[in-house]
Amino acid sequence: MRICRYRYKDKVAFGLIENEQVITLKGEPFSGIEKTNERHALSEVSLLAPVQPSKVVAVGLNYQEHIDETGMEKPEAPVLFIKPSTSVISPNEPIRYPKGANRVDYEAELGVVIGKRARRLSVEQAESVILGYTCLNDVTERFMQMQDGQWTRAKGFDTFCPIGPWIVTDINPDGLRVEAYLNGEQKQSATTDMFIFNIKELISFITGVMTLLPGDVIATGTPSGIGPIEPGDTIEVRIERIGSLINPIQMEGDGSKEAS
Repeated sequence: MRICRYRYKDKVAFGLIENEQVITLKGEPFSGIEKTNERHALSEVSLLAPVQPSKVVAVGLNYQEHIDETGMEKPEAPVLFIKPSTSVISPNEPIRYPKGANRVDYEAELGVVIGKRARRLSVEQAESVILGYTCLNDVTERFMQMQDGQWTRAKGFDTFCPIGPWIVTDINPDGLRVEAYLNGEQKQSATTDMFIFNIKELISFITGVMTLLPGDVIATGTPSGIGPIEPGDTIEVRIERIGSLINPIQMEGDGSKEAS
Protein backbone atom coordinates (compact mmCIF):
# COMPACT_ATOMS: atom_id res chain seq x y z
CA MET A 1 0.00 0.00 0.00
CA ARG A 2 1.28 3.46 -0.98
CA ILE A 3 0.03 6.37 1.11
CA CYS A 4 0.63 9.89 -0.14
CA ARG A 5 -0.17 13.44 0.82
CA TYR A 6 -1.11 15.59 -2.13
CA ARG A 7 -2.41 18.91 -3.36
CA TYR A 8 -5.15 19.14 -5.98
CA LYS A 9 -6.05 22.72 -6.86
CA ASP A 10 -6.49 24.35 -3.42
CA LYS A 11 -7.10 21.12 -1.48
CA VAL A 12 -4.50 19.17 0.52
CA ALA A 13 -5.34 15.63 1.61
CA PHE A 14 -3.97 12.16 2.23
CA GLY A 15 -4.50 9.59 -0.48
CA LEU A 16 -3.98 5.97 -1.44
CA ILE A 17 -2.20 5.36 -4.75
CA GLU A 18 -3.69 2.54 -6.81
CA ASN A 19 -3.32 1.96 -10.57
CA GLU A 20 -1.94 5.47 -11.20
CA GLN A 21 -4.88 7.01 -9.37
CA VAL A 22 -5.00 8.78 -6.02
CA ILE A 23 -7.97 7.78 -3.89
CA THR A 24 -8.62 10.43 -1.25
CA LEU A 25 -8.65 9.20 2.33
CA LYS A 26 -10.96 10.36 5.06
CA GLY A 27 -8.79 12.21 7.56
CA GLU A 28 -5.27 11.06 8.41
CA PRO A 29 -3.98 7.50 7.96
CA PHE A 30 -2.79 7.10 11.56
CA SER A 31 -6.20 6.08 12.89
CA GLY A 32 -6.95 3.73 10.01
CA ILE A 33 -7.34 3.76 6.24
CA GLU A 34 -10.80 4.86 5.11
CA LYS A 35 -11.29 5.58 1.41
CA THR A 36 -13.67 8.19 0.02
CA ASN A 37 -15.25 8.32 -3.42
CA GLU A 38 -12.93 11.13 -4.56
CA ARG A 39 -10.30 10.07 -7.11
CA HIS A 40 -7.70 11.89 -9.21
CA ALA A 41 -5.16 10.79 -11.78
CA LEU A 42 -1.72 10.67 -10.18
CA SER A 43 -0.45 12.91 -12.98
CA GLU A 44 -2.96 15.61 -12.00
CA VAL A 45 -1.88 16.07 -8.38
CA SER A 46 1.22 17.52 -6.74
CA LEU A 47 2.80 15.13 -4.24
CA LEU A 48 3.77 16.74 -0.95
CA ALA A 49 5.94 15.42 1.86
CA PRO A 50 3.86 12.39 2.90
CA VAL A 51 3.70 13.52 6.54
CA GLN A 52 4.17 16.71 8.56
CA PRO A 53 6.27 15.38 11.45
CA SER A 54 6.56 17.12 14.79
CA LYS A 55 10.22 16.09 14.54
CA VAL A 56 12.58 14.03 12.44
CA VAL A 57 14.79 11.92 14.70
CA ALA A 58 17.95 11.18 12.76
CA VAL A 59 20.62 8.57 13.40
CA GLY A 60 24.26 9.28 12.68
CA LEU A 61 26.99 6.77 11.89
CA ASN A 62 24.81 3.72 11.24
CA TYR A 63 26.87 2.26 8.36
CA GLN A 64 30.45 1.14 9.02
CA GLU A 65 31.71 2.31 5.60
CA HIS A 66 30.32 5.79 6.26
CA ILE A 67 32.10 5.82 9.63
CA ASP A 68 35.31 4.88 7.86
CA GLU A 69 35.01 7.71 5.30
CA THR A 70 34.38 10.31 8.01
CA GLY A 71 37.22 9.13 10.23
CA MET A 72 34.91 8.80 13.23
CA GLU A 73 34.66 5.92 15.69
CA LYS A 74 31.97 3.24 15.68
CA PRO A 75 29.37 4.24 18.31
CA GLU A 76 28.46 1.95 21.18
CA ALA A 77 24.88 3.25 21.08
CA PRO A 78 22.88 5.07 18.39
CA VAL A 79 23.93 8.67 17.81
CA LEU A 80 20.78 10.81 17.70
CA PHE A 81 20.04 14.32 16.52
CA ILE A 82 16.89 16.23 15.58
CA LYS A 83 15.98 17.83 12.29
CA PRO A 84 13.24 20.44 12.84
CA SER A 85 9.84 20.19 11.21
CA THR A 86 10.67 23.34 9.22
CA SER A 87 13.45 21.48 7.40
CA VAL A 88 10.94 19.12 5.75
CA ILE A 89 10.13 19.66 2.07
CA SER A 90 8.31 17.78 -0.66
CA PRO A 91 9.40 15.87 -3.76
CA ASN A 92 10.62 18.23 -6.51
CA GLU A 93 10.75 21.17 -4.11
CA PRO A 94 14.11 22.98 -4.22
CA ILE A 95 16.74 22.45 -1.55
CA ARG A 96 17.93 25.98 -0.82
CA TYR A 97 21.69 26.39 -0.62
CA PRO A 98 22.24 28.73 2.38
CA LYS A 99 24.09 31.99 1.92
CA GLY A 100 27.50 31.66 3.54
CA ALA A 101 27.57 27.86 3.29
CA ASN A 102 30.91 26.25 2.43
CA ARG A 103 29.89 22.70 1.56
CA VAL A 104 26.39 21.22 1.46
CA ASP A 105 26.16 17.43 1.15
CA TYR A 106 23.46 14.92 0.22
CA GLU A 107 22.81 11.90 2.48
CA ALA A 108 20.42 9.25 1.12
CA GLU A 109 18.50 7.47 3.88
CA LEU A 110 15.58 5.17 4.58
CA GLY A 111 12.89 6.99 6.55
CA VAL A 112 10.68 5.15 9.03
CA VAL A 113 7.25 6.75 9.51
CA ILE A 114 5.69 6.30 12.94
CA GLY A 115 1.97 5.55 13.04
CA LYS A 116 1.22 5.50 16.77
CA ARG A 117 2.26 7.38 19.89
CA ALA A 118 5.26 5.47 21.26
CA ARG A 119 7.12 5.67 24.56
CA ARG A 120 9.58 3.23 26.14
CA LEU A 121 9.06 0.33 23.76
CA SER A 122 11.00 -2.90 23.85
CA VAL A 123 12.67 -4.19 20.69
CA GLU A 124 9.86 -6.74 20.43
CA GLN A 125 7.19 -4.00 20.57
CA ALA A 126 8.88 -1.65 18.11
CA GLU A 127 7.38 -2.96 14.87
CA SER A 128 3.84 -2.31 16.12
CA VAL A 129 4.22 1.49 15.81
CA ILE A 130 5.59 1.59 12.24
CA LEU A 131 3.19 2.94 9.62
CA GLY A 132 5.64 2.44 6.75
CA TYR A 133 8.79 3.54 4.97
CA THR A 134 9.83 6.39 2.69
CA CYS A 135 12.86 8.06 1.08
CA LEU A 136 14.68 10.83 2.93
CA ASN A 137 17.63 13.12 2.24
CA ASP A 138 19.52 14.26 5.35
CA VAL A 139 21.04 17.36 3.75
CA THR A 140 24.04 18.64 5.75
CA GLU A 141 26.33 21.66 5.77
CA ARG A 142 29.53 19.72 6.35
CA PHE A 143 31.80 22.59 7.38
CA MET A 144 29.39 23.74 10.09
CA GLN A 145 28.98 20.17 11.33
CA MET A 146 32.73 19.87 11.89
CA GLN A 147 33.06 23.41 13.22
CA ASP A 148 30.28 23.16 15.79
CA GLY A 149 31.03 19.67 17.10
CA GLN A 150 27.28 19.07 17.30
CA TRP A 151 24.98 18.83 14.34
CA THR A 152 21.88 20.96 14.90
CA ARG A 153 22.87 23.99 12.82
CA ALA A 154 24.45 21.95 10.02
CA LYS A 155 21.41 19.74 9.54
CA GLY A 156 18.60 22.05 10.61
CA PHE A 157 18.40 24.61 7.80
CA ASP A 158 15.03 25.11 6.13
CA THR A 159 14.63 22.65 3.20
CA PHE A 160 17.37 20.32 4.53
CA CYS A 161 15.02 17.32 4.86
CA PRO A 162 13.26 16.26 1.66
CA ILE A 163 10.88 13.35 2.31
CA GLY A 164 8.78 11.30 -0.13
CA PRO A 165 7.39 10.56 -2.56
CA TRP A 166 5.00 8.40 -0.49
CA ILE A 167 4.87 5.90 2.37
CA VAL A 168 5.01 2.19 1.55
CA THR A 169 3.41 0.06 4.26
CA ASP A 170 3.70 -3.55 3.17
CA ILE A 171 7.42 -4.22 2.73
CA ASN A 172 10.18 -5.83 4.75
CA PRO A 173 12.80 -3.11 5.36
CA ASP A 174 15.66 -5.58 5.69
CA GLY A 175 18.06 -5.65 2.76
CA LEU A 176 16.58 -2.70 0.85
CA ARG A 177 19.06 -0.96 -1.45
CA VAL A 178 19.54 2.74 -0.67
CA GLU A 179 21.08 4.87 -3.44
CA ALA A 180 21.87 8.49 -4.25
CA TYR A 181 22.21 9.88 -7.77
CA LEU A 182 23.71 13.32 -8.37
CA ASN A 183 22.76 14.68 -11.80
CA GLY A 184 22.04 11.09 -12.84
CA GLU A 185 25.36 9.64 -11.61
CA GLN A 186 25.28 7.07 -8.82
CA LYS A 187 27.11 8.27 -5.72
CA GLN A 188 25.81 6.05 -2.90
CA SER A 189 24.69 2.43 -2.86
CA ALA A 190 24.28 0.09 0.10
CA THR A 191 21.63 -2.12 1.67
CA THR A 192 19.86 -1.76 4.98
CA ASP A 193 21.17 -5.10 6.20
CA MET A 194 24.44 -3.20 6.66
CA PHE A 195 22.94 -1.14 9.51
CA ILE A 196 24.90 -1.20 12.75
CA PHE A 197 21.63 -0.74 14.67
CA ASN A 198 18.52 -2.20 13.05
CA ILE A 199 15.17 -0.41 12.90
CA LYS A 200 13.62 -2.16 15.88
CA GLU A 201 16.67 -1.39 18.01
CA LEU A 202 16.52 2.24 16.92
CA ILE A 203 12.84 2.61 17.83
CA SER A 204 13.39 1.03 21.23
CA PHE A 205 16.39 3.26 21.92
CA ILE A 206 14.72 6.47 20.72
CA THR A 207 11.46 5.86 22.63
CA GLY A 208 13.54 5.34 25.76
CA VAL A 209 14.57 8.97 25.35
CA MET A 210 11.56 10.75 23.86
CA THR A 211 7.96 10.12 22.87
CA LEU A 212 7.40 9.55 19.17
CA LEU A 213 4.13 10.90 17.79
CA PRO A 214 2.10 9.76 14.78
CA GLY A 215 3.75 11.21 11.68
CA ASP A 216 7.21 11.51 13.20
CA VAL A 217 10.00 10.15 11.04
CA ILE A 218 13.22 8.33 11.90
CA ALA A 219 16.12 8.85 9.48
CA THR A 220 18.13 5.65 9.78
CA GLY A 221 21.59 6.81 8.65
CA THR A 222 23.42 7.18 5.36
CA PRO A 223 25.81 4.87 3.50
CA SER A 224 29.29 5.84 2.36
CA GLY A 225 29.67 8.03 -0.70
CA ILE A 226 28.48 11.36 0.71
CA GLY A 227 29.46 14.39 -1.33
CA PRO A 228 28.66 18.00 -2.15
CA ILE A 229 25.77 19.48 -4.06
CA GLU A 230 25.73 22.88 -5.76
CA PRO A 231 23.01 25.24 -7.06
CA GLY A 232 21.87 23.90 -10.41
CA ASP A 233 22.34 20.25 -9.40
CA THR A 234 19.60 17.65 -9.02
CA ILE A 235 19.83 15.01 -6.29
CA GLU A 236 17.83 11.78 -6.26
CA VAL A 237 17.36 9.34 -3.37
CA ARG A 238 16.26 5.97 -4.72
CA ILE A 239 15.22 3.10 -2.45
CA GLU A 240 14.34 -0.38 -3.65
CA ARG A 241 10.61 -1.19 -3.50
CA ILE A 242 9.77 2.35 -2.34
CA GLY A 243 10.56 4.78 -5.13
CA SER A 244 12.49 7.89 -6.02
CA LEU A 245 12.78 11.27 -4.28
CA ILE A 246 14.12 14.01 -6.55
CA ASN A 247 14.99 17.59 -5.57
CA PRO A 248 16.77 20.39 -7.42
CA ILE A 249 19.25 22.65 -5.60
CA GLN A 250 18.81 26.41 -5.75
CA MET A 251 20.67 29.28 -4.11
CA GLU A 252 18.81 30.73 -1.15
CA GLY A 253 16.87 33.85 -2.01
CA ASP A 254 16.24 33.12 -5.68
CA GLY A 255 12.48 33.10 -5.28
CA SER A 256 11.94 29.34 -5.11
CA LYS A 257 8.37 28.37 -4.28
CA GLU A 258 7.61 26.41 -1.13
CA ALA A 259 5.15 23.54 -0.70
CA SER A 260 3.29 22.91 2.54
